[in-house]
Amino acid sequence: MNKNYQLLKISKYLSYHLRHHPEEIGLELEPGGWVAVVALLAAAQAHQFPITPAELELVVETSNKQRFSFDSTGTRIRANQGHSIPIDLQLDSSCPPEILYHGTGHHAVESILAHGLQKRARHHVHLSSDRDTAKQVGTRQGKPVIFTIKAAEMHQNGHLFYCSDNGVWLVDEVPPEYLVLG
Repeated sequence: MNKNYQLLKISKYLSYHLRHHPEEIGLELEPGGWVAVVALLAAAQAHQFPITPAELELVVETSNKQRFSFDSTGTRIRANQGHSIPIDLQLDSSCPPEILYHGTGHHAVESILAHGLQKRARHHVHLSSDRDTAKQVGTRQGKPVIFTIKAAEMHQNGHLFYCSDNGVWLVDEVPPEYLVLG
């Protein structure tokens, strides 16, 4: 099997179980979303999806989206954001840059302009610090549209921002008055 394909399969497996359904393979996430690496590898093996420690390290190190990280000891792993299950990632609020970006498909523009960006089933709205990343995200949903977010103004008005381990900015919502199309 192609090594890149195998790493992609592992990444998708980890995303599913560390962000959405850890219970399906018998895992329970610790505070911060962490799980012991040995427990994850054993659970994957028991559910006919063996992952070697080397493959796990490679997925964490080489994923272009940096979805996962190890703790400082290297004995625990977590998904950096994007959870649909209740989890406190234990991130400290941070002062965002002047502007941030959000990419989406063109079909969502009207609703976003009317209601702002909502987290819906996720824990936060995801924002990027550069237009290229936002465009990549928007492309997943068809023709991409980029919103510029007045992040510093939002922050000054009391909105809390968090920056995940992989540089994705997180916020509870972005009201319409802080959005600029383009």
